[in-house]
Amino acid sequence: MRGSEFFELRAFACIVECGSFAAAAQLLDITPSALSQTLKRLEKRLNARLIHRTTRSLSATDSGLRLLGRLKPALAEIDAAQQDVIHLQNVTAGTLRLHIPRLAARTFLEPLLEPFCRAYPDIVLDVTVDDEVSNIVNRGFDLGIRLGKLLENEMVALPIGPSLRHIPVASPAYLSEHGTPLKPEDLLAHRCINWRQHGNHGLQAWEFRRKNGKALSIAVQGPLIVSERNLALTAALRGVGIAFVAEGLAQPFIREGKLSLLLDAWCPRFPGWHLFYHKQRQTPATVMAFVDFLKRQPGEQ
Repeated sequence: MRGSEFFELRAFACIVECGSFAAAAQLLDITPSALSQTLKRLEKRLNARLIHRTTRSLSATDSGLRLLGRLKPALAEIDAAQQDVIHLQNVTAGTLRLHIPRLAARTFLEPLLEPFCRAYPDIVLDVTVDDEVSNIVNRGFDLGIRLGKLLENEMVALPIGPSLRHIPVASPAYLSEHGTPLKPEDLLAHRCINWRQHGNHGLQAWEFRRKNGKALSIAVQGPLIVSERNLALTAALRGVGIAFVAEGLAQPFIREGKLSLLLDAWCPRFPGWHLFYHKQRQTPATVMAFVDFLKRQPGEQ
């Protein structure tokens, strides 16, 4: 059914219920003459007279009454369906689907699970922990968490943490045996632990920045390729090679002397974690509840 045909049916029902063209036209926000033409098009399309009209009154014909009897329940159901959607937009209840990388899940989500579920007992958090960068809308997610440099333009993004950087680290035992790299190019002669992002076939290059600000990308080689940063960190701790990991992940082991930070001056900072969701005219109440809850957390912005 085309939009004009649906409007003709709704206009006909409105005329009968209002009992006059003037009242129905006012309700539909069109002129009485435009409403009269709309009814004429409907009668012509159905090849049936639907309303008896006189200068003082109007009434539905037998065909009109038969049409109205079938039409009113359908229109009522359409109205109810629209109201259900409007209601859902304003009710903080239902399932909220979240896509989040493993490191962000540990850093941001785990501490929030208990207080959020207590604050919103009618929201079911459906969390997928996955390092693959994918389109959250196409995969049916309401919200995602992603590094700032990986965000898409059509998304609404909220920073939820400080800027970050990746750093090369190695165990003292490895450095004692293989030496310490003094510049990024030296890594080409070392045993490095490569990282492959979920969903990608290529290996992730290690990104550095020269003293003049120019970016430098190094495609390292080594005995191990992983898709999980913790595994790379464990391998580095055991002397397998040099790993390139988030600074926050390595810091406890650096403080304990189990790992050494390499090429510190060459490691740039980049935008950190962002909570993001699809830009839309009406954002669901469940999404805004999570966004507002995260905004209220101390130290998250």
